[in-house]
Amino acid sequence: MHLVESMAYTGATPWHGLGNRLPSNQSIDDWKKSARMDWDIREAEVRYITGENGICVVNAFPDQKVLYRSDTKAPLSVVGKRFKVVQPGEILEFYRDLTEVGGFELETAGVLRQGRKFWALAKTGQSTMLKGRDRVEGYLLLATACDGTLATTAQFTSVRVVCNNTLAIALGSNAGAVKVPHRSQFNPDVVKRQLGITVSTWDPFVARMKALVECPVDPDSVDGLLRRVLTYPTPDGTGVVVNEQAYKVARALYDGAGKGADMKSARGTAWGVLSSVTEYVDHHRRARSDDHRRDAAWFGVGAQIKQRAWDEALKMVA
Repeated sequence: MHLVESMAYTGATPWHGLGNRLPSNQSIDDWKKSARMDWDIREAEVRYITGENGICVVNAFPDQKVLYRSDTKAPLSVVGKRFKVVQPGEILEFYRDLTEVGGFELETAGVLRQGRKFWALAKTGQSTMLKGRDRVEGYLLLATACDGTLATTAQFTSVRVVCNNTLAIALGSNAGAVKVPHRSQFNPDVVKRQLGITVSTWDPFVARMKALVECPVDPDSVDGLLRRVLTYPTPDGTGVVVNEQAYKVARALYDGAGKGADMKSARGTAWGVLSSVTEYVDHHRRARSDDHRRDAAWFGVGAQIKQRAWDEALKMVA
């Protein structure tokens, strides 16, 4: 089952093979049309019907409102009256000045879960080469949901080109993301200032990646990191246990099965261990579909696993 309802992209065909392919450097308006993000979210009162003896009465519930699509009139969610809607088009408009004068280039954008979630992802123009062959590129992801499952989230992300693995780029104390809850108004200019959209974010991240590349690891250290990171809660919620299946897959990826595992940057290094976890989460972790896996890798449990792996890997070079 696909979570993606509609999508536009440039470059290589995306993970699920769907979507409308665009030439490079298209306008924001073209992206809205091709990604089918050119509709609005509208609001209506929540009403319910009561009655007896053949008499029906329509009642209003003023503390809640229904959100629905302007194009199909399909319902999206019921939310509190203070819920601030972010429109699909606003996600793409966020990138207008960044693409026109900032050197960013949109790569994917689309709609998930029948319109309940939507996103756009753009290259920042920043990249680095580790040990001469292992290219990592910088991206900026912006996403939101209208059903309460996701705050409007702006997230710097890196992509290791050889395996298309993604990893959040930490921004100081905010764990790599600026999140605007739906009880607050989304202000794109404020978010951009909070992100600090400059090379100042990218350069420290590159320095840490290079430190991981230069950090040799022994088999016991590899096992320890994977077993600390690849866990799941016990049924009673009092602790965690190692996910042995996940451990076996990630260990095999590290030992040579992973894409780029034989590169000088990854073989026998902390960067290689981290890459085995990110490849597991992005491409091998059990999920109902590739879309569900990607959704979790960007916003859910998968993203949390990758953050833990990043934190643990950095301890090796501390």
